[in-house]
Amino acid sequence: MEKLIGNAIVGQSGGPTAAINATLSGVIKGALASDAITKIYGAQNGIEGVLARRLLDLSAMTEEELSLLETTPAAALGSCRKKLPADFEGKNRKIFEDIIEVFKEYDIRYFFYIGGNDSMDTVAKLSRFTKEIGYDMRVMGVPKTIDNDLAGTDHTPGYGSAAKYIATTMQEILRDTAVYTVKAVTIVEIMGRDAGWLTAAAALPSLFCNVKPDLVYLPEVAFDYEKFYEDVEKAFETHPNVVIAVSEGIRTAEGVYVGEGTQSGATDAFGHKYLSGTGKALEIAVKEKFGCKVRSIELNLPQRCASHLSSKTDLDESVAIGSHAVRQATRGESGKMAIFTRVKNDPYEVCVDTADISGIANAVRSVPRAYINERGNNVTDECLSYIAPLIIGEPALVFEGGLPKHFSF
Repeated sequence: MEKLIGNAIVGQSGGPTAAINATLSGVIKGALASDAITKIYGAQNGIEGVLARRLLDLSAMTEEELSLLETTPAAALGSCRKKLPADFEGKNRKIFEDIIEVFKEYDIRYFFYIGGNDSMDTVAKLSRFTKEIGYDMRVMGVPKTIDNDLAGTDHTPGYGSAAKYIATTMQEILRDTAVYTVKAVTIVEIMGRDAGWLTAAAALPSLFCNVKPDLVYLPEVAFDYEKFYEDVEKAFETHPNVVIAVSEGIRTAEGVYVGEGTQSGATDAFGHKYLSGTGKALEIAVKEKFGCKVRSIELNLPQRCASHLSSKTDLDESVAIGSHAVRQATRGESGKMAIFTRVKNDPYEVCVDTADISGIANAVRSVPRAYINERGNNVTDECLSYIAPLIIGEPALVFEGGLPKHFSF
């Protein structure tokens, strides 16, 4: 295939993570090493930044800057949650035409979008539109989501670091709550709308120490209050301090979110309800049922961007997958997402590949039922052996004044 010469744009979209900037670094490194890409731009706030022409020239970034970028949390370029129209008809078409106008103005022939499910929707639509109008360019998705729910890949960048933070925090909570003899329940609410991968990581301490959460509930299994009360009662027979991990997205067999009564009902641009309050709802239920001391803890934002507890495996893989996306694009691939394929688990080994975006966008990869015990109140050893390699290793952080040093544009 004839080499396509031109400039590139990279953008970040969706929720920030501890590893999304490592992926950004990988894309930049790949672009700087390519003789097909003349200049690499960063779109501030994703596709919104493209439309507004908020573009930064990243071509002069140094190795030192890129190294610091890799251990900096959140999205250095800024993010967005903008949903592109579902079709190219009527007034919808103008949005896509405006994007192409920017691409032509800056001679953009490569577009890399780092994000999760909704971001891959953007990649799929832009890929289709550029083909329809005959504009020669390569559009590539680069995965990112702490939820680990992207289809087509063994796991997603960002998940390993979030899982490490959750497992560490859960271990500390378990140590804290075990010091008293007073009957008590602690409920830890963890992110996860449709998939319970993050909450499953709360059980990781059981592999390495003598503490573990008593109960773990994921969205993949319908939540039943009566069974929940039975589970708590049984846990009390073992010790007075019961610790429970719950996904924010757990819901009943009727599809009602457990925390729905404490939520605002607001939705984002993609129609997703803003979730929170599941732990609080269960706290109230436990208090009413058992009359014991009970508290709920919502891990909330810290689980997304805890770079001080990031996984070196996660960061290294994030850089690698970003660079791989660039290499494959310059070799002619488009309308694809870079993916991980697990070669073996012990010792852990993965390879980086690509998959067609059409089978990935808007799909959700749930925790397999085989990874959840029969009762539906915990995860299996098979699940933990899948997660465990992803949290290994600690990156060498740069500290300044006692705090981790971060990069900013």
